[in-house]
This record gives sequence, structure tokens and C-alpha cells, in this order.
Amino acid sequence: MKSFIAKPHEVERKWYVIDAEGRTLGRLATEAASILRGKRKPIFTPHVDTGDYVIIINAEKVEVTGKKRKEKIYKRHTGYPGGLREITFEKLQAKKPEEIIRHAIEGMMPNGRLGRKMYKKLRVYAGPTHEHTAQQPEVWEF
Repeated sequence: MKSFIAKPHEVERKWYVIDAEGRTLGRLATEAASILRGKRKPIFTPHVDTGDYVIIINAEKVEVTGKKRKEKIYKRHTGYPGGLREITFEKLQAKKPEEIIRHAIEGMMPNGRLGRKMYKKLRVYAGPTHEHTAQQPEVWEF
């Protein structure tokens, strides 16, 4: 019996909308990452991009548990000496709420070229509207 291997040109891609309002950050990110990778499809092949497009709306209303709202710190480096920048979850949510979800999902994607290609199919919006109505996205419930 032969194993099935998906070919990149045979993959049918759909668009899904996920509403982040009232969702826990980690649970939302794992669901989105598995859709982006294509793990929810029966044709999943680890070395082929079989994933779908994901649109996340209401990123500003995502929830976290415990003391993470005040104590979780996001770090980045500018590339210059002494260029470590830190910002808390609370401040980042007020400033750029999309970056919180992007950061969580990016950490769940594979490292390398394939993971970067899959990650580009993610669209995150702070408010309840998005500009992808022409793609006729389906609402993803979980």
C-alpha cells in the first residue's frame, strides 16, 4: 500500500474567519496555527503547505489567564548594542493588539522556509471588520 503525498498544485485553499472576542490567547493561537499548517485536512503532508488562509478579527478583545495581563513581557532587540526593548501585554494590547496574536501563532509554526510561507497566510485585524469579503471566508467555530 502506498502512502498519499499531497502535491502543492493540488491543494485547495479556503479562507476562514476566527473571532478572537472572549477567546483565550493560547487556545486561539493553536487553532489558527493548525489551520495554517493544514493539520485539520485529511491530505496533510508535513513537508507540503496544505494549509488554508486565516483571518482573525477583534484581536483587541483577546483574553489571557492569571496575572499575564500585567506580568507577561514581550522582548525584542533592535540590533544595536543595548537595544533590548521590553513591553508588557497590557501596553502592547493598547498599542498594537494584532502583534500579540501574530507573535503567539508564529511561535507555533515550523522553523524554516516552509513555516514562513505558511505564516504569510495569516491576517489579523484589531477591530470587527476585515477587507477580505471577496474571498468569501467561512466562520470557523471551535
